[in-house]
Amino acid sequence: MASKILVIEDDIFLGDVLMQKLKAAGYEASLARDGVSGLKQLREGKPDLVLLDIILPQMNGYEVLEAKLKDPSISSIPVIVVSNSGQPVEINRALALGVKDYLVKAQFDPEEVIAKVRLQLMKQRNQATDGPANQSGEQIKASAGNQAALAGKKIMWVEDDKFLSDIIARKLSVQGCQLFHATDGVQAFKILETETPDLILLDILLSGIDGFEILKQIKSKEATARIPVILLSNLGQREDVEKGKMLGAARFLIKATVTLDEIVEEMKNVIREIVGK
Repeated sequence: MASKILVIEDDIFLGDVLMQKLKAAGYEASLARDGVSGLKQLREGKPDLVLLDIILPQMNGYEVLEAKLKDPSISSIPVIVVSNSGQPVEINRALALGVKDYLVKAQFDPEEVIAKVRLQLMKQRNQATDGPANQSGEQIKASAGNQAALAGKKIMWVEDDKFLSDIIARKLSVQGCQLFHATDGVQAFKILETETPDLILLDILLSGIDGFEILKQIKSKEATARIPVILLSNLGQREDVEKGKMLGAARFLIKATVTLDEIVEEMKNVIREIVGK
């Protein structure tokens, strides 16, 4: 049976695009043009996932999320926000209300939305079959030990997307990291002249020197060669992944298929692997 997706979006063009893409991907999609009818469809239809705009007539997206949290029959349904606003305060408010992901319309890519939908649905299925109650004692202990993996670590990330940079900064600050940010290769190498990060998170598509060349130079210098590097990029072709691995990347993560929490978890895993050697 096809997964049911509810789109709550008042932008006629965007709503239609999302509906077409979702149906073409094999999902059963329905559309609401305002918050009140969206909440009604959410309660009556019990979709598997919701794509939610924030600025809506009659009831805005935050009010829909607040009402959803108060209703046990729909509170666990995952929500991905698709909004005009990319301000940190708006994103934090949405995250506090339990949204699973947050996409900004100015950076809108229908294919990315479909990838995010697919990822969240896969997570829901995995949680249903492998919930906390099924975890072994060893798994629970490993998870607890993993929580502190980034505390006190020096993390440098090289990313020119301001929106994503702000989100990463907040996520890593909560982990207790010491943060260093560069928007291009020149700034990155300037930081590396005085600091030795415990881990580097590196975009590939950058102005000037691209991420592959930055990685190559990092691994070619004795002072920085042992620093683990995670590539985080919109590129996802097999040749890109293979090139990253060949140049010494510890991980290659594709932006459209990972959440911020998963990025942080992979960073923790890499740190633990280095410590364990």
